[in-house]
Amino acid sequence: VQLQASGGGLVQAGDSLRLSCVASGRTFSRLTVGWFRHTPGKEREFVAALRWNGGSTYYADSVKGRFTISRDNAKTTVYLQMNSLRPEDTAVYYCAADPSIILSSIREARQYEYWGQGTQVTVSS
Repeated sequence: VQLQASGGGLVQAGDSLRLSCVASGRTFSRLTVGWFRHTPGKEREFVAALRWNGGSTYYADSVKGRFTISRDNAKTTVYLQMNSLRPEDTAVYYCAADPSIILSSIREARQYEYWGQGTQVTVSS
C-alpha cells in the first residue's frame, strides 16, 4: 500500500483544514486507515481512524467534535476535516494503514504497517 498525504498548511486558531490521504496498491476493503500526529519530543499521537469496510470511525478525545474522518471510495482517499483548530493541534500529520488491526489496537501507531509522508499543520494563536 502506498499512501500520499497532503493538505497541511499555516492557519489561525479557529480556522479549518482538510487533509487528504490517497491510498493505492491493493484492495482497500479490509484496510483500517488512521491519522496520527507528531510534535518534537513527543510520541506519535493517535488522532482518528476509519475502517474502510463499514466506515466505522474512531477519534482521540482531544479532537472529538472538531475533526471528522471520512472516505471517498471512488478516489480511494481518506480525509481528515479539521475544524476549530487550536495551537495545540500544531504537528506533522501522518496517515497510516493496515489490513489486520484489531479494534483494541486501533490507536497504536506501532500496529500500522504502511505510512505516508507527513504533512505539516501549524496553527497560530
